Amino acid sequence: MTSLDRAWDLLREFPVVDGHNDLPWALRKQVTYDLDARDIAVAQNAHLHTDIPRLREGGVGAQYWSVYVRSDLPDPVSMTLEQIDCVRQLLARYPRDLAPALTAADMEAARAEGRIASLMGAEGGHSIANSLGTLRGLYALGVRYMTLTHNDNVPWADSATDEPGVGGLSAFGREVVREMNREGMLVDLSHVAATTMRDALDTSTAPVIFSHSSARAVCDHPRNVPDDVLARLVGNGGMAMVTFVPKFVLQAAVDWTAAADDNMRAHGLHHLETTEEAMKVHRAFEELHPRPVATVSTVADHLDHMREVAGVDHIGIGGDYDGTAFTPDGLNDVSGYPNLIAELLDRGWSTTDLAKLTWQNAVRVLGAAEDVARDLQGTRGPSNATIESLDG
Repeated sequence: MTSLDRAWDLLREFPVVDGHNDLPWALRKQVTYDLDARDIAVAQNAHLHTDIPRLREGGVGAQYWSVYVRSDLPDPVSMTLEQIDCVRQLLARYPRDLAPALTAADMEAARAEGRIASLMGAEGGHSIANSLGTLRGLYALGVRYMTLTHNDNVPWADSATDEPGVGGLSAFGREVVREMNREGMLVDLSHVAATTMRDALDTSTAPVIFSHSSARAVCDHPRNVPDDVLARLVGNGGMAMVTFVPKFVLQAAVDWTAAADDNMRAHGLHHLETTEEAMKVHRAFEELHPRPVATVSTVADHLDHMREVAGVDHIGIGGDYDGTAFTPDGLNDVSGYPNLIAELLDRGWSTTDLAKLTWQNAVRVLGAAEDVARDLQGTRGPSNATIESLDG
């Protein structure tokens, strides 16, 4: 039996929980949510990393769909609601394959039914517009994690890719974390500055996650997680979900990406665009400047390190498909997860450890956040604090 055969045996019982997929944003940008134009019941290889046949081929059992909006655009709350509506339309359109999931028990029920548990995560605290009431509204609509920042600071939290603002979390930022704990919404620390990571870990009484981040010791990029923070996940109970984005996992790709991003801006495009026009610009640049290529082994190196520092109970997978222009060889789209599991089997990972990586850790963490919320709701009501009252 080959390693790939063994990987598939594992995934049939313990499928992948992926922490971050930007399909809703890709659908917005490509077809303005026209699901007839991008019917994911059939192969969409020419346009997307994600469709139902490839999710099945990849052994995906649960997906956090990112309800992301860019932080530099106006009216982020309304746009986030549109992203949530997109996920709801997908669930209504494909009920045989996609199961709505709000809890750890829902995830297990979907697995038993052979459906893909579908959860939502908001990517960036700008989506709540400094309002705890809006935060609770997103939770009521099904959002089960929020990334505290995206690429830019919010008034109450510093991003990894912006200049320091409040030095981590402000007083209001800490109240956001506490309210997320009370609701049962996972605190996602991908994209945030290391100071924000540490402040959030100091504040949160529930497990935190990194929905799509890798190890800074392996690739020195500010989007990745320092070792001291990885080590703190043991006491917190949370998890870091390795991302596949080449510019975050391969050191040689860091400088190349900076030049490619500058080229996008020179053509009047946002550096994160993945539309057909943007990809033509990317490909033209790549013809002149060959791109350093990450591989399955590159990602496995991060997981080896993260397991060593945080332990196997505190790691997972968050590919960031349809949110990146480039992917590693062997992890080209959502069908590639078995290749990663096969690589880890070849490196001596046990099936017990791999079951934790793919399924069990993510289910445990969401369930633990639910337990914390249940306890907190028995002791205090919703916070009506404002950023003005706490931060002045």
